[in-house]
Amino acid sequence: MSKILIRGARVLGGEPQDVLIDGTAISAVAPAIEPGDATVVEAAGKILLPGLVDLHTHLREPGREDSETVLTGTRAAAVGGYTAVHAMANTFPVADTAGVVEQVYRLGKESGYCDVRPVGAVTVGLEGKQLAELGAMHDSAAGVTVFSDDGKCVDDAVIMRRALEYVKAFDGVVAQHAQEPRLTEGAQMNEGVVSAELGLGGWPAVAEESIIARDVLLAAHVGSRVHICHLSTAGSVEIVRWAKSKGWDVTAEVTPHHLLLTDELVRSYDPVYKVNPPLRTANDVMALREALADGTIDCVATDHAPHPHEDKDCEWGAAAMGMVGLETALSVVQETMVETGLLDWAGVADRMSFRPARIGRLEGHGRPVASGEPANLVLVDPAYRGTVDPADFASRSRNTPYRGLELPGRVTHTFLRGRATVVDGKLT
Repeated sequence: MSKILIRGARVLGGEPQDVLIDGTAISAVAPAIEPGDATVVEAAGKILLPGLVDLHTHLREPGREDSETVLTGTRAAAVGGYTAVHAMANTFPVADTAGVVEQVYRLGKESGYCDVRPVGAVTVGLEGKQLAELGAMHDSAAGVTVFSDDGKCVDDAVIMRRALEYVKAFDGVVAQHAQEPRLTEGAQMNEGVVSAELGLGGWPAVAEESIIARDVLLAAHVGSRVHICHLSTAGSVEIVRWAKSKGWDVTAEVTPHHLLLTDELVRSYDPVYKVNPPLRTANDVMALREALADGTIDCVATDHAPHPHEDKDCEWGAAAMGMVGLETALSVVQETMVETGLLDWAGVADRMSFRPARIGRLEGHGRPVASGEPANLVLVDPAYRGTVDPADFASRSRNTPYRGLELPGRVTHTFLRGRATVVDGKLT
């Protein structure tokens, strides 16, 4: 493989450095490196980060290739600066066996745009009644370490306890979609002032918070790891903060849309804002930002949820829940966290690369930008501002809540083990 010299980049937002990639690894980082026979990428004014890692991506394949495939989803990931994603299990068939997770894993290797780590289902068919083949999925070629019934909550406390006990044997983690189903029957949006005025069924904060409280207690009792998916309320933040103060092995993620958008947008009745968990209040948004800044929330995860246009271009009540997010996540984080002074670029690297890689036990990603490390890197132009146009997306779906919104930052280059997957903002 050829050599690549990234010249004058601000590594993690620090002083300008030259970074030499030789083959699949970084061979040198210094204030000035002679290019020799290397291809030079001029990076003055740009930020160099380790490749981003997403703990929560829906690639839809197998079964819903009309909305996304592993190929189109990983292309979208590369455009967004990701070098690794964790693919959720709610496919058709469900990824609840070694065979299905290996299929997804191999499709990821064939795509070549980013590494794909399948997430295994906790229960058979996501039905919450019987544990899936957790050990077999872990021992498969996919090496599954993260298990989730995302889209559904593991609401049975006995099943959840058994799952936590099982994954402890191989240092796995259960990622919980915290939603008490009885409290959210018929829910269409956040329960509050706006839902009352619109007459839409409410999704109360306590439906999330009660499950999180139960599960952190179960994890502490078992001595296992639990991860909270798409945490969305101020109350949930306080429960996770308390659990961490006890020294329990609890981690949590927040989505970009929960850092920026509020339930006031539902007044438009535009189904693009329909998501699970729902958009919350402005107070919740500020609590989530502060918790991400202080480390109570460990990482940003996209919950990239592509849908074909017919599932969103309809009346609110019939619309599917979910938003695409891989290609806009870093820009939203820059808007909500960097430009507000809550995080610096080193903090962004921590929350979008280092920590998610550690939670997923993902080797080769979330590593320092240093000599000898794998060349999984993303180069960002922070001065860029542009209007989001879903027609330009690499994803097969267009259900973005940011259409027409001006956001900062642009990924100019993404490198996967030294190979450029994105150059000048375009897929290679």
